[in-house]
Amino acid sequence: MKPFKEYTRRRFIKTTSGFAAGMGMLSCAKKGADPSDKPVEGQLPKRPLGKTGISVSMLSFGGGSQFMANANGVWEPLLERALALGINFYDTSIDYNGSEERYAEILAPIRQNVYICSKFNGMKDNCRDAEVMKQELATSLARLKTDYLDVYMLHSVDANDDVKTCAPVFEEMLKLKDQGVIKHLGFSSMDSAEKSRDFIVNFDFDVCMLAINPTRYGNYEEIAMPEAIKKNMGVFAMKVMRDVVGVNGATAEVLLAWALDRDGIASAVIGHKGLDVLEQNAQLTLQYTPNELSKQQRDLEDRLRPLAGPHALCWAHPSYRDVA
Repeated sequence: MKPFKEYTRRRFIKTTSGFAAGMGMLSCAKKGADPSDKPVEGQLPKRPLGKTGISVSMLSFGGGSQFMANANGVWEPLLERALALGINFYDTSIDYNGSEERYAEILAPIRQNVYICSKFNGMKDNCRDAEVMKQELATSLARLKTDYLDVYMLHSVDANDDVKTCAPVFEEMLKLKDQGVIKHLGFSSMDSAEKSRDFIVNFDFDVCMLAINPTRYGNYEEIAMPEAIKKNMGVFAMKVMRDVVGVNGATAEVLLAWALDRDGIASAVIGHKGLDVLEQNAQLTLQYTPNELSKQQRDLEDRLRPLAGPHALCWAHPSYRDVA
């Protein structure tokens, strides 16, 4: 990685000029934007992020293994292009080795114009631990070159997590929120919709990130989403395309549209390997219109339902960890 100081003034201005204009755009309605709210000059539309009071681009930037697969010299213009397109939410984790440092190089100079989310494990003796969480937070803040996070998430809630044992971690997160170190609290999950529902019901999280795609793996839409909607949580869809695009006629266009059509979804978080993939997904987001034809959606789900499991979805395997 090249030194942070090599981020030149010319490159900084070029990166941020179009993005700054897009920050003033109005938020979009739950399912697609009103025509009067359509962004100009290629800026992506936005939606309200639940009760947080902020609006996020309908396409968010994932900083996991797909992003980290981009070589030096490739990831820098990828992030810069994301900014120019109006992507304003950037997700990462302490697990994504090198991702937070990459983000810092491009995002730190314009920190006030973007929303950054990182995630923690906080594991000690196979349990989540508040002190370990705080240590991981300090590491993430240092790597990201920032003194606060817009969203901080408990990473990958699964069937082994317990509401009672995680309560001290949540209480400590609340204290950090009161101090302004964390603006909004959240969790991610791709392994247990049931446990996600329990966490939503028992804790006052602001945001969650759930595995949502037409395979209906995990049944998050039926089990967890109704409770999230009741509490007006901001919800991100993840694993929208992973291991599914190109299978049984599932194109990137229909997969992205299916996710954005779900009630309560503010944005799709997608990792991009290569500038062409980012450009394609941005264009699909710009062209997105709500699909009220439930039969078409059911047909898509029927075609992809056989993929709902670790035999087809690498991220559904119990041993999977999105560690870059």
